[in-house]
Amino acid sequence: MTLPTSHSDPAQREPAFRLSVLDKSPIAAGETAADALARSVFLAQAAEAWGYHRYWLAEHHNSAGLACPSPEILVAYVLAQTRRIRVGSGGVMLQHYSPYKIAENFNLLASLAPGRVDLGVGKAPGGLPLSTRALQHAFDAGRRPDFAELAFELKRYLFDAKSPASGEADEANGESDEKALRATPLPPAPVQPFLLGASAESATLAARLGWDFVYAAHINAATSDLERAFDAYRSLSGGRAPLLAISIVVAETAADAAQLASGFQRFRVQVGEGAAVNVASLEQAHAFVRQSGGGAHRIEQRETRIVHGTREDVLRELDALHRRHGIDEFVVDTPIIDATRRIASLGLLADGNIPLPHASPSSAPGIHPSLAVTEQ
Repeated sequence: MTLPTSHSDPAQREPAFRLSVLDKSPIAAGETAADALARSVFLAQAAEAWGYHRYWLAEHHNSAGLACPSPEILVAYVLAQTRRIRVGSGGVMLQHYSPYKIAENFNLLASLAPGRVDLGVGKAPGGLPLSTRALQHAFDAGRRPDFAELAFELKRYLFDAKSPASGEADEANGESDEKALRATPLPPAPVQPFLLGASAESATLAARLGWDFVYAAHINAATSDLERAFDAYRSLSGGRAPLLAISIVVAETAADAAQLASGFQRFRVQVGEGAAVNVASLEQAHAFVRQSGGGAHRIEQRETRIVHGTREDVLRELDALHRRHGIDEFVVDTPIIDATRRIASLGLLADGNIPLPHASPSSAPGIHPSLAVTEQ
């Protein structure tokens, strides 16, 4: 979806910024994970009809409130149920996995749906230490590469492996080059890669990789951190503009939107000298400390921001961000538990005249206590 730079000046009709969707597949009270996943497919189809540009699916582990630990599987299903919208991960948590296997998975997806697949990669664990240990129990921690090494390895498998030249021997006749490791199948067009993060360090790595950078303002809304990350990415990437992931709530009235957007908090927690992560509640922060073995730790409340109001209110604020920071695309996180109101928010943002869907179950309104644990 693209929107004009001005909604009042008919002379300015060039597109200014795109809107895309981040879906965490939240499970509302009284629902099953199957209900939440069915709604994710329904919402992807609605987003396509409404004109959103991308539909991304997040990765969370050991969560009773979120239904998707494996975005690549849900991406495949959503691709099969849609026709035009780009679909991808927001994001795959690279620290847990083999870069080669991720490259295979997404090359396969890009072969099934050429030109429609995004690979968003995150530095976060996507869960608390209990699930992280389970995901990484087979790794030798002393030999595990750091995140940047894993990211460059993934880049090599995705973009440096070339297809065999015409007439070159292949595996079918048993004459393959044993030294050539390719993440097959090789798709007709590669995936579009993104690095997700909320710091200048992440922005710097994205520029080094040559990938698009998505600043996670729905995780860390501090203006100073955003500006440092944007400046770092622009200066090191030749002037490319980052995408901005941002929490948005739209309702028929500003008062309704304010009520839906209330009560949202985030905390930064660090245990000893370990990596600091962001969590959605004090309860999660204390659980992180316990699962990390306790000891010296630090918990700080983070600045949060949910852009909320009527469609006109929200578009005015997004346009201001676009003009100030040169943002060409916003990835919309809608942190509402109530299914009907969450879908309504995205529908209203797309076009205030679009009828609201009725095919998805609802639950009590409020902010979803997401286990969106993230690392800067």
